[in-house]
Parts: sequence; structure tokens; C-alpha cells
Amino acid sequence: MSKNTDELFKSVIAHAKEYGFVFPSSEIYDGLSAVYDYGQYGAELKNNIKTYWWKAMVQLNENIVGIDSAIFMHPKIWKASGHVDGFSDPMIDNKDSKKRYRADQLIEDKIAAYDNEGKTDQAEALQLALDEAQKADDLARLRELIIENNIVCPISGTANWTEVRQFNLMFSTQMGAVADDADVIYLRPETAQGIFVNYLNVQKSGRMKIPFGIAQIGKAFRNEVIARQFIIRMREFEQMEMQFFVRPGTQREWFDKWKETRLKWHLALGTAPEKYRYHEHTKLAHYADAAYDIEFEFPFGFKEVEGIHSRTNFDLSQHQEYSGKKMQYFDPEIDPDTNKPYGNYIPYVIETSIGLDRMFLLTLINAFEEEDLSTEEKQDSRTVLRLHPCLAPVKAAIFPLTKKDGLPEKAREIMDKLKVDFNLQYEEKDAIGKRYRRQDAIGTPFCITVDHQTLEDNTVTIRHRDTMAQERVPADSLDKIIGDLVSWRNVLR
Repeated sequence: MSKNTDELFKSVIAHAKEYGFVFPSSEIYDGLSAVYDYGQYGAELKNNIKTYWWKAMVQLNENIVGIDSAIFMHPKIWKASGHVDGFSDPMIDNKDSKKRYRADQLIEDKIAAYDNEGKTDQAEALQLALDEAQKADDLARLRELIIENNIVCPISGTANWTEVRQFNLMFSTQMGAVADDADVIYLRPETAQGIFVNYLNVQKSGRMKIPFGIAQIGKAFRNEVIARQFIIRMREFEQMEMQFFVRPGTQREWFDKWKETRLKWHLALGTAPEKYRYHEHTKLAHYADAAYDIEFEFPFGFKEVEGIHSRTNFDLSQHQEYSGKKMQYFDPEIDPDTNKPYGNYIPYVIETSIGLDRMFLLTLINAFEEEDLSTEEKQDSRTVLRLHPCLAPVKAAIFPLTKKDGLPEKAREIMDKLKVDFNLQYEEKDAIGKRYRRQDAIGTPFCITVDHQTLEDNTVTIRHRDTMAQERVPADSLDKIIGDLVSWRNVLR
């Protein structure tokens, strides 16, 4: 990681705390590792990202509906899904520092270091070796790669490593009044299974026809031993997932469609296309026949933000076997090859799964800018979040020029008319310039100033965050002006 990108990331983290976006959880008790709280502006930004996803996924697609399944589910669900037996990460300990690491991440960091040093041949060779070891589930080979490439513990600086072993990531707890008699249940490590076990309920109650999708936004929990890079990898996180049920044999067509559609969703926010890339999985999960990640270039390198997976009929077949309930769908459409209805089958599934917290961080990093406004006469600068107006936590700030002459009353009158439709902020403390800077720092796209001329002709000054340009507009037109600029149409169309 270069010094500049390292400093950028640290600046974003500091800004997120200072301006009420993200706080370390339980901070007055010295915090809780890899757990974070979203502050007043972070909660707004997070909700706006959810709204954008939900509107694009559910509102714009007649054949996709949304649910909200419980976090606690029957423990057999996780046996059927393979999580009890196979949901684990390859862990390695350094004997000197007593610190534990994910073996594959240590190797990935070394690959990134080779790339930064211009050693592309070594990076490619190590990536190929890692892919082969992961595909073969060869834990001993992972350790060999760590030793061969002189990968040392960041704390102790030594290569005194243990063997690599698997570590299950699920949190377990008990359900019941008496702990000794309680059943062990799990905090869900993903939201997808809540969709699969409700597939028939939704299909029948909604009279859904294949192909159709079920979307969900919800919390998931993983006991990450190595949690790092701020909110990239946390123990409690949020997912936005959609499972799309299709006729067997059509899964590749739908996989390609959703892969393209989901990247368009990201790019509609105005992000530079070169900041995104696809990454094809060389080692497929046991249930998949195709898998791609959409990766974003964070300051510390390209990381997965969203996964598109062709999950075959594995999940529904497993739940049919473990529950004893038929998960089949009767398809009355005519098969052109047999001239008969397709009949009963277990649908195949295309999954799109996006990490909300990673999308949040992506959005914050992409918007963050420390802008030099210096002239020959004076030094000046500002920190600005160039958030898309649709996502901005506060849509507009309303300022009376002074605290007297009836300006605060007029500003409040304007705000009362607008706050039903928009999240607004009223501010009268300090000079206008300082107020502008505070709003720039939280990403507010528009600032409206009420001055003495407003009392005469009912016009106000609207100042645009990105250009800092100002224009005089009728106060009665503000609802339409702001509404057009922050409308979801600007990204959804």
C-alpha cells in the first residue's frame, strides 16, 4: 500500500468518526473488536443505499418480491446448507506473537506487495499456486506457500508458524429457559437460507411463476478471527441478497444477465468504471456452477463488494432432503422439445449478494475529497463528500443570514414546508462560510440562504456543493428544484 492511499484510508476513517458516520462500538468501554456503530449521518446514508437497492431490485421488477426472515432459524437448516460441517476459514498462528491469521489472506497480502513492487511474475505465480491449493483444499500447501515466500507475522516479524487448520465461523447460542436443557442454535451467517426455506411460502401466497426472485436485507454474523480494514470485515454485518429461481438449463443465461445488471446498478451512481472489475472464481463452492465477484478498488486494493453465483438446485434439494417437504415447482409452460408441460422440478437459483457495509465504505471513499481552494491572496481548503444527491444523508441545509430581523422565522417557515419531503438541517450559528464547510463535510448537496432580499421578494440563494456556484431562485420553487435534483429517477432510469 502506498503512503498516499494509506493516508487516504486513515483520513476517511477519521472523517467518518468526526462527522457522525461510523463509531467504534462500545467505545467508552474501550471498544469491541471488529464491531462498529453507525452514527446519525451514517444511519441515513446506509438507509439510502438500502432504498436504492430495494427500489432497483423489487420496485422495478414485477417478478421480484421482498421478505424479512428471522435471524434465529431451526439448527437443521445450517446442517442442510453445509454450514455446520463446512463453513470455516484456514487459520494459522504465529508462535511468537500468539496472533492468529487467515492463511489465504496472508498470501493475498503478499501478492499485493509483489504487485506494488513491480514483481508481476512472482505475483501471478503465487496467485496461481494459491488458487490450486484452495481448489484442492490443501492446507499443508498453504503453509508451504507462506514459508516459501518469506511471509512473516506483522507483529513479531518472525516466520515461526503453526500448521494451518480450519476454524468454523458460526456463532452459537442456546434457546430455552434452562441452559442445560436448551437446544443449540446459531446466529445466521448469511441471509440466503431464510429465503430458501420460505421459497414455497412466497411462491404459493404470491402466485409467483418461474422465473421469479426473492430479495432480503438483513444482519448476518460471522466469528471472524481476523477482522480488519475498518468495516470491510466485521463480526456483525448486513447483506442485501436476491435469490432468483429459474428453470433448469436456463441458469447460464440468467447468470450472465444478472452479472451485467448488477454492475450497471453500481455504475449508475457515477463511479468511474475503471474502479470496478469482475473477478471469476477459480475455486467454486460445492453448490455452484458459476461465480463472479464485482470488485472495487479500495485504497488497499481491489476487494469484493458483490457476488453473483449460480447455485444450481443445491440449497432447495438439501432442504427437501433434511425437512422431508417437497420443494418442487410445477411448471405448466410447454417444452418445445417434447410438446408437453415442463412439469415438476426443483428450480435452479441465481444469487446476487452485496455487502451493505462494504458498499457504504465504497461510497464514502469514492466521495471523499480534500480540495485545495487556495488563491494568490489566501490559503484555503475544504473537505467535501461528493455523495450522489440521492444518497446524501441531508438533502439541503437552510441558513438565515443573521439571527435577527425576522430571518430565522422566515427560514423556519421555508423549512417547515420542505421537511415533509426531504431530510433537512437548519443552522444559524457562525459565519455562512463555516456553515458551508460543515455541510460540505457531511455531503449535503444544497445550502439555502435566507437573507433580507427574501423578505422583499421571497427569493433565496441556493448554493451547490460540488461547484460552489450560487443562484437566486423563488422560495416557492424549492420543492421542485430539490425534488428534481435528488429524485431516484436520476439513478433508477
